[in-house]
Amino acid sequence: QVQLVESGGDLVQAGGSLRLSCVASGSIFRINAMRWYRQAPGKQRGLVALITSGGSINYAESVKGRFTISRDNAKNTVYLQMNSLKPEDTAVYYCNADLIRVVGGQSYDYWGQGTQVTVSS
Repeated sequence: QVQLVESGGDLVQAGGSLRLSCVASGSIFRINAMRWYRQAPGKQRGLVALITSGGSINYAESVKGRFTISRDNAKNTVYLQMNSLKPEDTAVYYCNADLIRVVGGQSYDYWGQGTQVTVSS
């Protein structure tokens, strides 16, 4: 059993900051890429940021320069530091991990349950 649990979502004023965390637990051999997605009401879920096991990073254009993704491999944790938040950042933020559970096993995608971020104007 593998679980991804997000935390850190909250209500914040525009211009404020939040830090999201996502911890992967359970039977895990290796975590490859870790990602943050978000889904606003009435919109499709979209990729916000990703970080590979080697530390390569990509961001959606809309968050470049404001959000920072990082990971702590020893803790199986990925973070999303969000600064200069805007009302359009309001969404449920989901953690996603591409991981291998056993040596020689295949990699599979796992998702967290989501954490709500609301930015007021």
